[in-house]
Amino acid sequence: MTLRPYLLLALASFLFLTSCQKEEIINNKVPVAEAGESQTVQVQEGVNTATATLTGAGADADGNVVAYIWSQVSGPGASEIVNEGAPVTEVKGLITGSYLFQLMVVDNDGATGVDTVSVIVKGPEYITLSLQPADNPDEAIIFGNSSINETGADTKEIGAAAWTKGGSPIAIRGILKFNFSSIPSGATIKSAKLSLYSHPAPINGHQYEEVRANYGSNNTMLIQKVTGAWDPQTLTFNNQPSTTTNNQVVIPSTDQAFLDLLDVDVTQLVKNMTGSNTNYGFFLRLQNEVYYNSRIFATSQYSDASKHPKLVIVYSN
Repeated sequence: MTLRPYLLLALASFLFLTSCQKEEIINNKVPVAEAGESQTVQVQEGVNTATATLTGAGADADGNVVAYIWSQVSGPGASEIVNEGAPVTEVKGLITGSYLFQLMVVDNDGATGVDTVSVIVKGPEYITLSLQPADNPDEAIIFGNSSINETGADTKEIGAAAWTKGGSPIAIRGILKFNFSSIPSGATIKSAKLSLYSHPAPINGHQYEEVRANYGSNNTMLIQKVTGAWDPQTLTFNNQPSTTTNNQVVIPSTDQAFLDLLDVDVTQLVKNMTGSNTNYGFFLRLQNEVYYNSRIFATSQYSDASKHPKLVIVYSN
């Protein structure tokens, strides 16, 4: 336990003066200190420390309490007692663990009384939200070019590809949105992992010598944040919403016919879709839309529910 130098000096001076009058205070009653109730506080995500309020009091049956002195007795680290000489004070810089604080009170005759209070500091409480809906209405696949303009809502597959139609090169892109309405506006996102599952028998892409969800030597895919509103019922290639490359996720090219994308880290994208931001969803496209390359995945309408797109978000309030 340590006290600031100015408090030690003040206390020593006061005790010296009162000791000179000790023949007059033989029957002085010791003051009573009350350090308050034990309490539990929580560290907030992103801050790493907590603040508590120490609420003390003192009483003296035959005089007055003239000084209050707070000090830290024990704890996992040093804290900052904002006003050690006040009955009520904030204490800052608390980390996870158990602290013990002492309040000393001094009466007008120099007698002292002490009491202690414990403060338990807990880490953030995390909530895990797993989203893997069936029949998600906010999914669509769009494909086209300057003259071809098509969409595929209510489809069993979604993805990113570059192919040809009627001899003309086309780009195939996917868009999907999860419902974040259960996440409080003030929540802090700790992590977000997206899983997409290769479609076992896709309609789009390579269907000749063998069925493949992934095809081509240059099928590197991007997962981007959508920045504009869209309606799956009216969406087309020509009116597709805007996107941003900020924090986009790059999925490396693969020559495997089927490759599930499991627990892709999309934390930064989801952070920018929650809170005061608007959730317009994810956008899938190839990094280089050169035919013939494809990455085709199952949607929430696929018969096997375990292959529906899944997003797992961990957050704290």
